[in-house]
Amino acid sequence: MAGIFITLEGPDGAGKTTQVKKLADWLKELAVPHVVTREPGGTPISDAIRALLLDPNHKEMASPTEILLYAASRAQHVEEKIKPALAKGWVVLCDRFVDASIAYQGYGLEMPVEEIEKINQFATGGLKPTRTYLIDLSPEVGKQRLQARVSPGGAELDRIEQKQISYHERVREGFYRIYKENEERMVLIDGNRQQEELFEVIKEDLEALLRQNQFLK
Repeated sequence: MAGIFITLEGPDGAGKTTQVKKLADWLKELAVPHVVTREPGGTPISDAIRALLLDPNHKEMASPTEILLYAASRAQHVEEKIKPALAKGWVVLCDRFVDASIAYQGYGLEMPVEEIEKINQFATGGLKPTRTYLIDLSPEVGKQRLQARVSPGGAELDRIEQKQISYHERVREGFYRIYKENEERMVLIDGNRQQEELFEVIKEDLEALLRQNQFLK
């Protein structure tokens, strides 16, 4: 039985990470073999690249550098973690993948989307998610949620989170364009819903997908 590759996407503050954890707990209850991972990161090498990408001190990072670093992190992640898990017939739950690069570097940084797609085609060997859950949220609400997480003396917003609202508006629009071009793969969900409501929407669709792929009877 082949594995299935599930990704969660959306603007910063949309609640992807919370949903990934809820889905992982649910899969564990069902005894479905799975692995949970994230981007950028997921392996020691990829995590080291993540630290470079998100460091707020690296404000001078050029857009081509950012694109290539994300792709480099992803290439290692795919080879070391994602492909082996899929080959074992597992479910892979991933917080962000190529769609994020197209939205953030393509639309957000206003760089050529076609070039980013080519770079990531090479980095991933053409690997695509089986299903992507896109949690949509306005940049203003996302910013409020992120700010609420930052306590005095605690962790600051990362380099991407600190960008201006106009950038995050372009990212949101980018995600929507990606969705319109990939409706057979992507499920668009209103991120203003409560966490449990979001989870139920995602779970219902994923449960059907698991049955279709014989993970559940």
